[in-house]
Amino acid sequence: MTEGKILLEPETLWHRVKQQTDYALNCGALLSIPTEFEFVEQDGVNFLVRILSNLARKNAAKKKQDKQAAAGKDFNPFLPYEQDLFVSEISDTHVCILNKFNVVDYHLLIITRDFEEQESLLTLGDFAAMWACLAGMDGLAFYNSGKLAGASQRHKHLQLVPLPFTASQPQIPIAPLLISAKFQDSTATIPGLPFVHAFASLQPAWVDSPLIGAEATLAIYHDLLRAVGLGIVDGDKPTGAYNLLATREWMMIVPRSQEHFHTISVNSLGFAGALLVKNETEMQLLKQHGPMTILKEVVS
Repeated sequence: MTEGKILLEPETLWHRVKQQTDYALNCGALLSIPTEFEFVEQDGVNFLVRILSNLARKNAAKKKQDKQAAAGKDFNPFLPYEQDLFVSEISDTHVCILNKFNVVDYHLLIITRDFEEQESLLTLGDFAAMWACLAGMDGLAFYNSGKLAGASQRHKHLQLVPLPFTASQPQIPIAPLLISAKFQDSTATIPGLPFVHAFASLQPAWVDSPLIGAEATLAIYHDLLRAVGLGIVDGDKPTGAYNLLATREWMMIVPRSQEHFHTISVNSLGFAGALLVKNETEMQLLKQHGPMTILKEVVS
């Protein structure tokens, strides 16, 4: 394969995602986790909060993985990945598969063909793969860099969920705040977000040229890392954990200091305004403190 070549035909992606989802559900490879949801408003954001109905299957898989780790066996669900979850080749460096334990319908994982640490810096190849998938599926791409940012697997993977999150909420929940972005050079802050972050605009036309878009996005990514005070160590790792969120129009980075607020785990989707709780006790905890307050507490 030619270095840097995009193999994915974007116009085929959405059909492949739906087709493979049906197949994987029928054969039992895709173990969707049922949820209910409600909206919780704070500080001008109508947060979408999902409550899990049944975690039994995911917990059983986690116990099996922990057992293998305790026996000295490294378990990597992406090497090899399950063929029944495979959606498409993206490039010479990346493929996309379905998220086995999805909460959101049509949740994709953009994984590296070869093993790279999840804490590694994102590369030109990562962003080219991201733009190729965004060309075929309008959605929110995100990257949980490190365990403190909500990463559950060591093998590097970006994720992509389709937009909108729900039919009743056509925009990303934090969208009303983004129009107030205050730019200083290429990066900005959002006055309504009470935690450290850095925001930048992207060009939707980059979906037509993923490799060109990747070069521009890589430079913006490094600007955002610097803007939130994250440096680089050992040549390929940031000095701290962070969450990255990106759509066709914008990208944001949020540095992290802890994974949980009490028992509530927060990953990148939380900073888009979509949180997940495991039970009614956590839902009441979230309502008591407020979702924006929770986000503030887990940021550096």
